[in-house]
Amino acid sequence: MADVPQPSADPTPAAPGPGPGSDSPFPVARVEAEEEAGLSVRDRLLIKLLGARRLALGSTPQDRLWGWLGPALVALLAGGLRLWDLGRPGNLVFDETYYVKQAYTLLRVGFEAKWPEDPNPAFEAGNVDTFLNLPDYVVHPPLGKWMIAGGMQLFGGAENPWSWRISTALVGILSVFLLARIARRLFASTAMGVLAGGLLAIDGMAIVHSRTGLLDNFLMFWVLVAFGFLLLDREQARRRLADRVAALVDSGREIGRYGPRLGWRWWRFAAAVSLGLACGVKWSGLYFLAAFALLSVLWDATARRTVGIKRWWEDALLADAVPAALVMLPTAALTYLATWFSWFRSPSSYMRDWAAEHPGEGVQWLPEALRSLWAYHQKMWDFHTGLSAEHSYASKPIGWIVQWRPTSFYYRDGSDGVTGCGYDECARVITSLGNPVLWWSAALAIVATVVLLVWRKDWRATAVLSGLVAGWLPWFAYPDRTIFTFYAIVFTPWVVLALVYVVTVLLEATDRDRTARGWVVWGATALLTVIAVMSIFFYPIWTAMNVPEWFWRLHMWLPSWI
Repeated sequence: MADVPQPSADPTPAAPGPGPGSDSPFPVARVEAEEEAGLSVRDRLLIKLLGARRLALGSTPQDRLWGWLGPALVALLAGGLRLWDLGRPGNLVFDETYYVKQAYTLLRVGFEAKWPEDPNPAFEAGNVDTFLNLPDYVVHPPLGKWMIAGGMQLFGGAENPWSWRISTALVGILSVFLLARIARRLFASTAMGVLAGGLLAIDGMAIVHSRTGLLDNFLMFWVLVAFGFLLLDREQARRRLADRVAALVDSGREIGRYGPRLGWRWWRFAAAVSLGLACGVKWSGLYFLAAFALLSVLWDATARRTVGIKRWWEDALLADAVPAALVMLPTAALTYLATWFSWFRSPSSYMRDWAAEHPGEGVQWLPEALRSLWAYHQKMWDFHTGLSAEHSYASKPIGWIVQWRPTSFYYRDGSDGVTGCGYDECARVITSLGNPVLWWSAALAIVATVVLLVWRKDWRATAVLSGLVAGWLPWFAYPDRTIFTFYAIVFTPWVVLALVYVVTVLLEATDRDRTARGWVVWGATALLTVIAVMSIFFYPIWTAMNVPEWFWRLHMWLPSWI
């Protein structure tokens, strides 16, 4: 296996503390020992802050080549699985009935317009201009719908079902590439990066969402982009800290109680913009804003502890946490507000003139337009918190991680005129079901990741769990709300990362034992083979292929899947 993770080399005696991958203490008193070891203070600090494997990543032409070529190849695989016959079915699938038509009217008139009774047959037949010149009440911000509209504008108009889905397909492909690059940096291994990208490329949850014009794939994309930016920020901040602390030590000065300031952090700013865009798709992006901001500050605190700053926790609060809040929160808020540009621009938008029609009501100190938008948001909030309608595919979040009740996006059988599969009973189905072997294995890996976090204090485990905490746990607070398993797409990349993380740790732990390592490689290869076979097996029911009904039932392993 190429580029298998290797343990960090550290020629100096190991400091007491957590195991590999953690931010273990690095007292300034060890400077003399490091100088005797032939490395500069800066280099020793970088090893402690980033790890020898991360510093060595990309040090050879071959690794640099595969660092880009490997992610490109798995993205190419993802493209084939997502773009092939993307216009199938030619019907509006599941919540496409809302978002596709809303996107089209945004494109045509600048606001989400109402439609007449039962507009879908005409829309699907190409008669796409039956909408009314009245604003519709919608409960999600406009950015995701503008992204769908962009695909319609660039790729053939709303008459072509392919154009409804091309934006989410391209986002899904790009997400595979990004995850491969992110995992490469996170695990300091090109092979593990390619593995993560490959697993996302063939997962059913990711494939289904990349082939349907829903909003959740866009939400997943923007939070994944933000996570990647924060990884870049972590590395840049630690390099700056190493440079500035080394300069102090080299000049014979004490570090003291407080450490150096790190200056403006463009990657953190970019992450805040991405999180604002995520919120502009769906409000649940707020959970990622909170979790990722906390994660970034936690990384800063451990870095300051590592270099020997005496009051590192206080320093991190004043030098990192407060500036992070002052940058990330307003940036995300202003970015979110900017996603409503079309609502501000269009006088006919829903509740656009609410403030003028309700003088003396609402938040009086806001400008009139913002007062109207605030009232609209209050109405949206009431909808989301009060949503409790019965739905046959509603599911509790406890079952999402094992795909207990997947969401059926589309089902047509012989009673709907589906024929031509070579059997008497045929069916076309889209089930938003993650690859069951991948998800069940990842569920065990998540438990292992929690154990490794407690045992080894491994920062990589914290990073992996952050996406799960932000994307999954908040839904447990809404036991009475109508929610669905397909929401899990937003944290699917972190489900994959959990599985890859455990593989990485096992490879690291068996590096010096060839027999044990052989078993790990064999076991990982066997698991990946089974996952790949399952993706081939389930692909027809992820993509509405015309199959015999018995073939569809062969995939319904649990009664709750029907």
